Amino acid sequence: MYDANGDGNRLKVLIACEYSGRVRDAFAQLGHDAWSCDILPTETKGNHYEGSVLDILDNGWDLMIAHPPCTYLSNAGARFLYPKGILNQERLIKGLAAKEFFMALYNANIPKIAIENPIPSKVYGLPQYSQTIQPYEYGHPMQKRTCLWLKDLPKLVPTNIVEERQSTKVAGNWFNKGGKDRQKERARTFEGIATAMAEQWGASIPMCSTAVM
Repeated sequence: MYDANGDGNRLKVLIACEYSGRVRDAFAQLGHDAWSCDILPTETKGNHYEGSVLDILDNGWDLMIAHPPCTYLSNAGARFLYPKGILNQERLIKGLAAKEFFMALYNANIPKIAIENPIPSKVYGLPQYSQTIQPYEYGHPMQKRTCLWLKDLPKLVPTNIVEERQSTKVAGNWFNKGGKDRQKERARTFEGIATAMAEQWGASIPMCSTAVM
């Protein structure tokens, strides 16, 4: 599918667990060889591997930005683990499987790694995150604290801090609409954050290698 040698600062970038293409496209617009990967098809035209990211982790990437599913790992969902004070064994098993997937990404043989997820539940003992970011630091008038686990990458620097900061938990706003696509809509990376990742991390890694897809 793709086989090319590195070119200067042109990076081979994997965006794991992304169907929207927002982060992939932000890197591609700067000239990087960026691929998204998800079990869902991509929503926009661009390089995309439809399937498990575990199939392509060893394809010679310079940088991976991953957005693993957070349903069972997030602190917000921890209350469902002990409904009425009784351990939900099915949810625990799903949570442990989600942690295993998270750690496979975290420990991947890729030089530069960033993993994005909400505040995690302490139950699963994930590694300590490197920083937290907010959409309102990157031009979006929303509050949604997100953690970044960084390996050999600098912390993301705010680019456009705005004063309006509406919570994404407010019922009825554009980010919190109900319906069957609610979770899918909320999974999309804010454009300002995607641009910051591409501009800051894409420019800070003078590296070349060979990626094969």
